[in-house]
Amino acid sequence: MLSARALKVGFTLITAAKAMSSEAATGPCELQVSGNQRKLQRLLAVPGCVPNRENDLLLLRPDTDGESCSEAKKSDNKHVVFFHGDIQNFQEEMFLQPEAAQWASWSLEQVALVLGRRFPHRFIWVVRASRMYLHKFSCYQNFVESNVFGAPEHGPYSADCGAFCQLRALLSHGMDRAKLPNPLQPAGAADPGFSLILVGFSKGCVVLNQLVYELPGARSDPQMSTFVKRISDVFWLDGGHPGGSETWVTDKEALKELGASGVSVHAHVTPYEVCDPMRAWVGQEHQHFIKTLEEFGLCPSNKLHFEDEPASIENHFRVILEF
Repeated sequence: MLSARALKVGFTLITAAKAMSSEAATGPCELQVSGNQRKLQRLLAVPGCVPNRENDLLLLRPDTDGESCSEAKKSDNKHVVFFHGDIQNFQEEMFLQPEAAQWASWSLEQVALVLGRRFPHRFIWVVRASRMYLHKFSCYQNFVESNVFGAPEHGPYSADCGAFCQLRALLSHGMDRAKLPNPLQPAGAADPGFSLILVGFSKGCVVLNQLVYELPGARSDPQMSTFVKRISDVFWLDGGHPGGSETWVTDKEALKELGASGVSVHAHVTPYEVCDPMRAWVGQEHQHFIKTLEEFGLCPSNKLHFEDEPASIENHFRVILEF
């Protein structure tokens, strides 16, 4: 069952989503959150590292109510980027699909608001997968080579069209489109006030994994290294995809680079993914991921949620509320 908090926000979103017209979808839509007005803005077809690599974005601005001007200024350039899982989509799109409608409380709008509570003083960006095969399977083709079901084929860093390049370009163009006060500086230039947290849920973790594989090249590229240094934390939330391996990064060289990067690593899992006997490799890879990082001197936070409850897709989604 969904928590009362999730349902309450869900009902607010349902009302708001039904009121949104297609014309309003490109501009801000104000939703009532915890008694404060916060703007949830939909940005469609934002270009990435090349013009045809577009992703839709949702932006939730920081909660600055009750803050002084100096406190609000500190929030001006702190960001969270979230990559969603299968079946999650814009609210109205989920209502159109019978299989997805039952999970509408976990729509992209819903998750943006949940993350807004988790990180109230940061800009929240939700990246919509570029393709939803059969309206169900999220495919992050713009970040990592993938089959139609979204199973990835990871590769090394590319300065022209890799995951880091796509992420940075999306943020830069999204900030410009939203007219944020502190846009990203040109590639290679310092962004002293810029801070970034990355969060992947379920299928969305394939993007985080690709970024890990790209770390050696990205950190050695002077045009990208300054951006990489501004990533403070990465959260893996119950990662999973339909491939038969590489649900978690197990490559020692890639994990060694992650350990040396200074990024804080957080892994939050549920029995739905890591205790499934039909996909035993997922739990094994998760353990290998944590153990290898510890061997390299990193102390990742690692939590198994709902361990005393039966594995369920409900609890799989609920990790978004609990992390």
